[in-house]
Amino acid sequence: EVFETMLKWHDEGRYHWDFVQIQMNYLDWRHPERGNASAQFMYGELERLGIPAVIMEPLRGGALAGLPSSEAFRLSAVEPGKSPASWALRFAAGFPGVLTVLSGMECMAHLEDNLGTFRNFEKLSASEMELLEEVAVNLHNYPLVDCTGCQYCMPCPYGIDIPGIFAFYNKTVQDGSYITSPEQKGYARARRRYLLSYNKAVPTVRQADHCISCNKCMSLCPQHIRIPQELSRIDSYIEQLKTDSLG
Repeated sequence: EVFETMLKWHDEGRYHWDFVQIQMNYLDWRHPERGNASAQFMYGELERLGIPAVIMEPLRGGALAGLPSSEAFRLSAVEPGKSPASWALRFAAGFPGVLTVLSGMECMAHLEDNLGTFRNFEKLSASEMELLEEVAVNLHNYPLVDCTGCQYCMPCPYGIDIPGIFAFYNKTVQDGSYITSPEQKGYARARRRYLLSYNKAVPTVRQADHCISCNKCMSLCPQHIRIPQELSRIDSYIEQLKTDSLG
């Protein structure tokens, strides 16, 4: 609503926006987070009005740089040696109305990879754009938590390691150690390994089962994650593994 109001003022000549900063990546393009407008809509409106776009979150908080192994393999099969991050940056920078792409970097390797992407910039082909949409659909259907590890929800008044729980859970989904069924190969060993790994990653007194849904964390999360509900979902999954009742 605010976005549309601001653009209406521009269209009416009340204000003139030199640029507008939006969150845009190949996942948010058509599959935005709950309650958000799609990047496709926001960019389309800016392009219609001739307003340059500054892009934030081209890697979706780093999620598109650390893809599940199966999705990363699909990209590397097409472009060996190109990082998942480079694919996401090429997507964001490939639209004519984009003025600047902002990317957070944590080390020299990230900087060098990003510089390499833009120094020898290659716009994505139509088939590559289709591939990213397929990856986006798959990611949208993964049972991941949209946590970026920003720690704004901490400290929890009841001592729960919220980002630690989410990081462990997301990692297991992404690396394929997430258990989906008792029918899968090596289930008994995988089940024991998963529970031991959870206890190692998150101390027992700080695990999801200690959440009482006080909701203090809800207003602090910039990603608007329904933290108590996600903790409850993860706790239910862990309890199913403990009781060997995963169905």
